[in-house]
Amino acid sequence: MTRRELSFAERTDWLRLARTSRVGPVTFRELIDRFSTAGAALDALPRLASRGGKTKFTAVPREQAEAELDHHDRIGARLLCACEPDFPKALAALDPPPPVLSVMGPLDPDARPACAIVGSRGASGVGLRFAGSLARDLGERGVTVVSGLARGIDGAAHAGALETGTVAALAGGIATIYPPEHAELHSAIARQGLLVSESPPGYSPSARDFPRRNRLISGLSLGVVVIEAAERSGSLITARYALEQGREVMAVPGSPLDPRAKGANRLLRQGAALVESADHVIEILEGAPRPGLSEPSGFSYEDERPDGDALEREADQVRERVLELLSPSPISKDELARLSGAPVRAVMAALVELELAGRCEMEAGGMVRLSA
Repeated sequence: MTRRELSFAERTDWLRLARTSRVGPVTFRELIDRFSTAGAALDALPRLASRGGKTKFTAVPREQAEAELDHHDRIGARLLCACEPDFPKALAALDPPPPVLSVMGPLDPDARPACAIVGSRGASGVGLRFAGSLARDLGERGVTVVSGLARGIDGAAHAGALETGTVAALAGGIATIYPPEHAELHSAIARQGLLVSESPPGYSPSARDFPRRNRLISGLSLGVVVIEAAERSGSLITARYALEQGREVMAVPGSPLDPRAKGANRLLRQGAALVESADHVIEILEGAPRPGLSEPSGFSYEDERPDGDALEREADQVRERVLELLSPSPISKDELARLSGAPVRAVMAALVELELAGRCEMEAGGMVRLSA
C-alpha cells in the first residue's frame, strides 16, 4: 500500500469503501491492492459481489461519507486513512491495518514508545492502585500509556497517565461516551491525550465491537501489561492479539485465591513476562521490536498478480471448492490454499467475492469462516 496524502475526494471514496457492508479490513486491503484506488474498487463492488452470489450490492452513498467527514470537522476530530503519512506507524504495520481511524486530541502516538495496560472491569482496590501507579511511573519515564477506557483497570491506567500522555482506543465512536461514568475522563483525554476509534463518531458500541477495540489497543503498543484478568476476559483477547502482532505480553501476578487473577496467572504460566514495576516494563520494552516491521501475514503472494480478467478466471476455478472447505469454525487462509491446491491469489480473489456476497467472513487475524 503506497503511503501518500489523499485529496478530499479520495478520502471520501476511501471512507465509503471502509464503511460499506461486508468490506472488512482484509477485503479492503485486497481491493486497494488490486484496483489501486478506492474509487475504482467501489465501481467494481457490484460485479464482484455478483460473482460471489449476491445479485444486488450497494456501497455507502457519497453523501453519507461526506456527512461523516463533516461530523469530524464539527467536533474537532480527524479521519486518518491507512495509506496516509500521519496514520500511526504501529497500526500501519498490522496485517491488515484498520482502513480508517477517527482520532481526537493533540497527542502524537508516534512521538514516544507506547505500552498498553489492561485488566479487570471489577478490579480490586489493590489492582486499581497498582494500575494507576504503574501508568504514572511509565509516563514519567517517557512511555505513552494505551488502554480501552473501560471501567476498572483501564480507567485507572488512563487517569494515572493523563498528565504524561495516554491513548484511549474505543469500541464506539469518539463522540460516544462509554461507559457513561467516564465522561470526565473521556473529555480530559480528548483535550490532553488521544481518542482513537475505527467507528463513525456517533456510533454506539455493541459486544461484537470490543474485540476490534482490543486489536487497536495492542496494535498501538510495543507491549501489553495485563493486571487482574479473569479466565474469560477481554484482556486475554488483547494479549492474544499482541502475540499475533509480535508485541510483548506481560502480566502482574495475583493471588491464586482471587478469581480476578486467574487469567493473568495463566498468561505467566504460558510464558508471559512477569512484571512488578515500571522498571521491569521498561526493560522489556527496550528489547521489543519497533513498529515499522510488518506483522506476519497470513500468507504471501508467490507471484505477481495477473491482470483482472485472468484473476477472475482463476477465482471461477476455485470458488466452489473454497466454499466447500469453509465451515462455521474458522480455518486459516493458508490452510484453504493448501487444501484447495490453488494459487494463493486465486483463493484470495474468491474469498473477496464470497465475503462481499455475505457468504464468508475474513478475520483480521487471518482466519476465515462461513457467515452465520
